[in-house]
Amino acid sequence: MNPEDKKQQSVLDRYREAAAEFQTGSVPPTMSGYWLLKRSQVSADRTWTDLGTAMAWLEKSYQANPPFERADGKVAYSSLDTKLEYAIDVLPRGVDVSWVYYLPSKSLISLSAVCCPNHFHPDIPCPLPPA
Repeated sequence: MNPEDKKQQSVLDRYREAAAEFQTGSVPPTMSGYWLLKRSQVSADRTWTDLGTAMAWLEKSYQANPPFERADGKVAYSSLDTKLEYAIDVLPRGVDVSWVYYLPSKSLISLSAVCCPNHFHPDIPCPLPPA
């Protein structure tokens, strides 16, 4: 095998390794619909068929982990009301919702409500059947 073929094989092997690790690893997906591939992070208590229940989870999670507030008093992020208004509009239409922001501790939090079947990834099956 010539050196270029070895390099290509190495890249292909690493890609396959990374793809296999993705489903069980802690690396977040590049697209929200890919959360459906992370079978190890699926649980019945985080799977909803009711919009109100999903909205309540988003709101509760946000309130338990509020974003940092700027020292100058300017707004750093959209308000919770704005976020909820958007989510209640788009989730019934099959559009995923992702809220990502910094906490007062400077840690980053990511909250996602992912529709299934997914509008943009229809070939990815739902990890759990609807209740």
